[in-house]
Amino acid sequence: MRPLAHSIADLRERARARLPRTLFDFIDGGAQDEATLRANTEALRAVRLLPRALVDVSELDTSVELLGRRYATPLVVAPTGLAGLLWPRGEALLAAAAAARGTAFCLSMMSACSLEEVHAAAPAPFWFQLYLLKDRGINEALMERARACGCEVLVLTVDTKIQGPRERDIRNGFTVPPRITAANLLDMLTHPAWLARVGLGPAVSFGNLAGSACASRDVVSIARFAQDQYDQTPSWTALEWVKRRWRGPVLVKGILDPRDAWLACEHGADAIAVSNHGGRQFDQAPAALSVLEDVAARVGGRAQILLDGGVRRGADVVKALAHGAQGCMAGRALLFGLAANGEAGVSRALEILQEEVRNTLVLLGQPRIDQVDARCLMREPAPGS
Repeated sequence: MRPLAHSIADLRERARARLPRTLFDFIDGGAQDEATLRANTEALRAVRLLPRALVDVSELDTSVELLGRRYATPLVVAPTGLAGLLWPRGEALLAAAAAARGTAFCLSMMSACSLEEVHAAAPAPFWFQLYLLKDRGINEALMERARACGCEVLVLTVDTKIQGPRERDIRNGFTVPPRITAANLLDMLTHPAWLARVGLGPAVSFGNLAGSACASRDVVSIARFAQDQYDQTPSWTALEWVKRRWRGPVLVKGILDPRDAWLACEHGADAIAVSNHGGRQFDQAPAALSVLEDVAARVGGRAQILLDGGVRRGADVVKALAHGAQGCMAGRALLFGLAANGEAGVSRALEILQEEVRNTLVLLGQPRIDQVDARCLMREPAPGS
């Protein structure tokens, strides 16, 4: 029996071993020099928490209310495209594991599983992520399908007008679905479990777009899809358009500038995800954590705030809440678990993060996670003080 993974870093190494390089680089990599990708984790690592002594922490409460529903943890499984490339029915497994552990799950518009497949697999309501397309009729149809599947929250991602230049994917010739070429044949053959499970199985494509004008049976790159389909002309009225048609909570994901956070609230956002898309789009963007406090101050309680980017430890979740967030999204951490061992791997990733959250709270001397605030931070003294 293989030893139990003890950290997200352990699961990452198991994912690396189990996936062809092309697939591991797809989930692990970022845009260009990957400076923003590294900045996300480095910013969280640099924060120190200030523990209190002689505090009764015998009754911990890690639950939070996010957009009208209470969850066992402030962690949200972030929308990640094409998880079915890592394990068959990847998104359905992510959703099922999240539901079993009382965690919110958001399905990507670019998922391999369709909304209906995930709805059949997940016993709890989930969230759905939407990109604005040139054909708004497709957006409307997706919102109707999401509503019919019991989705409660719409996550409108606003930071992607073109695909960021992910040089690992470019060098690897990454396509959807993956194709076996002379260049990657040996790599595929040396990962027989993945090859039997996914590579030689049914072709993986964008499950939510089947039958739409966006669908294609050709081997395509994500960059080409983005160039052909994503709307590059939207304004803030697009958010109002989405709000009128969704008629439920809308979270705007991809905000870094406090001015945009204020505008999102003005145009109807119920929540904001402070996010640089995990460093996968614009490689000159700041770490999400570095702008979180300014965004929270600008929003002033008008909308809930989530941090998205760099979460690899439960302590990272606590640090984000101390900077003004009410929850945290994590994407890669859960994909590493999925690639390592399917649904059991996702469940283990969630278990690790939840245990680390609890451990952090106990050692911090803070029994209630919804009361974590800036007083928990170790602030560096000002120069000359």
